[in-house]
Amino acid sequence: MKPGDVVLIQFGHNDSGPLDDMSRARGSIEGTGDEVKEIENPILKRHETVRTYGWYTTQYVKDAKAKGAVPIVCSMVPRKIWKDGKIVRNTPGYAEWAHEVADKQAVGFIDLNEIIARRYDALGAAAVEPLFGDPHTHTTAAGAILNAESVVAGLKALPHNPVAKDFSAKGKAIKPYRVK
Repeated sequence: MKPGDVVLIQFGHNDSGPLDDMSRARGSIEGTGDEVKEIENPILKRHETVRTYGWYTTQYVKDAKAKGAVPIVCSMVPRKIWKDGKIVRNTPGYAEWAHEVADKQAVGFIDLNEIIARRYDALGAAAVEPLFGDPHTHTTAAGAILNAESVVAGLKALPHNPVAKDFSAKGKAIKPYRVK
């Protein structure tokens, strides 16, 4: 990272997992506070201090700022979980916590959870199905394109878009996200 770089910070899909998961990387503590938990990591076979999702996000923002980069926090993309004909939003929860960190750190925030969920809602379940390569989390190439377009729409909606000059012709054609 160097001064002027733009860093998009987005994670959360695996953070809800157990802190002592035996099969994949451990989760984090829910929320944005300063809570900690000491664990023995069963995969890495070492002691770890686990903190909240918001604490880790804040650290990434602070680290980027310290190097002169421009951090932008993004909420996690929604999973393909439908309820009453709509995609389930991750609020309250990780999307809300990402927004809280962005506000407290005075950095840009892109609500990918809402932007993409609205696009899925408009498309409907049948059209969204081929955008995923598994039951609910990982997209196909077509789903990745929709997500990338949503990132561009979110960047364009920021009060100051630090990458506006860098968009391709396709990126320039994407309209800014607007809350309806």
